[in-house]
Amino acid sequence: MPNGIWLGGSADIDFMVHGVFPYQFFGHTVWITTTHICLLIVLLVIIGFAVAANAAMKRATEVPGFFQNIVELVVEMLDNMIKSTMGKSASKFANYIGTIFIFILICNFSGLFGLRPPTADYGVTLPLGLLTFVLIHYNKFKYKKVKGVVADLCDPWPIWAPINIIGYIAVPISLSLRLFANVLSGVVMMALVYGLLRVIAIGWPAVLHVYFDLFSGAIQTYVFCMLTMTYISDAVGDN
Repeated sequence: MPNGIWLGGSADIDFMVHGVFPYQFFGHTVWITTTHICLLIVLLVIIGFAVAANAAMKRATEVPGFFQNIVELVVEMLDNMIKSTMGKSASKFANYIGTIFIFILICNFSGLFGLRPPTADYGVTLPLGLLTFVLIHYNKFKYKKVKGVVADLCDPWPIWAPINIIGYIAVPISLSLRLFANVLSGVVMMALVYGLLRVIAIGWPAVLHVYFDLFSGAIQTYVFCMLTMTYISDAVGDN
C-alpha cells in the first residue's frame, strides 16, 4: 500500500502520516489520513471486544471459560491499578482510566500487525492530554472551590503564581509529547529497519517489535495513565 498505512510489505516504507483520499468539506479539501484509518481499525477492535465481553458476562458461569477468564483478568488488573493509586476516588474515575488505558495500549500494540500506531501522531495524543487537563481542573474547581484553586496557585507565595500557571499549562503538553515521542521513535526505528535493510530484515525484526511495540508500548500506556491518576487525585484531594 503506497500510502504508508503499513510499516511492512511495501517498497515505499516511511514513518510519515500520509493522505489516503481527499473529500470536499464546505469548499475545502480535507484528507482522510493513515492515522484516521488506523484509528478506525483500533476502535473497531475495541468495540468488537467490548460487545463480545458484554455477551460473555451476561452468560457468565461459576467456572469461567477461556474468554470469560480474559475479561475478568483485564477488569481485575485495571481495578487494582486504579484503586492502588486513587484510593477511595477510584470508583469515580475507573471508567475513564480504564478506557484510555485500553485505547492507548491497543494503539501502541497495533504496530505488531503492520499498522502505523495512531499514538505516533500528535493529533491523537494531544486531545488525550487536553481531555485529562480538563478533567483535572474540573475536579479541582468542584472539590477545592475557587478559594482552594487560588490557594494552590499562590503556593508557597503569591509571587509564584505565574510559575504555577506555566506548570499547569505544561501538564497536557508533557503528557501528550511523552507518549507521542516514545511511540514515534519506535515507528521511525522500525521504518528504518524495513526501509534500509529490507533484504535481510527477515525474522529478526520481531525482536525489535517485542521491545518497541510490546514493552515500550505497555510502559508508555502505564506512565500516561499513572500520571493522569496522580494529577486527578491531587485535584480531588481528600474528598
